[in-house]
Formats: sequence, C-alpha cells, structure tokens
Amino acid sequence: MGNEDINLAPNATGADRIDANSDEALRIWAERLNVSQDQIREAVGKVGDRASDVELHLKGSRSTTNDDRVEAAE
Repeated sequence: MGNEDINLAPNATGADRIDANSDEALRIWAERLNVSQDQIREAVGKVGDRASDVELHLKGSRSTTNDDRVEAAE
C-alpha cells in the first residue's frame, strides 16, 4: 500500500473511522495495525470507531510496563 492510501478508509464514515461492519475495512485496518480483525472489532467496541483511538487502545494493550522490563532484566 502506498502512502496515498494511509488516510483512506473503505467506508462512508470518514477516513479516520473504522467500519466494524465491513469485512474489507476490518481487513485493511488489521493489516495496517498488525493485529487480527477480531482485535479491531473488540477495540472498536471498547473505544469507538475513531482509528486513532483504536490504535492507541491496541498499542496500550500490547505495550510493556517499566515493571515488566525490570523483571525481564533480572
């Protein structure tokens, strides 16, 4: 996918929205965010359909805490 596609969502709700009812939108957003379509659906259910909110939610759920990194280093 080229950069020209980055801000386009395959739905009628807008470029910054994720249409969780569209298999094509779920496939594209899952690929962009490197997660499963089910994870996209779940995130949309929790934080709404704004792509930036979904991305932050997914990144937050996958990130480690400082405590995790300290424990791993020990």
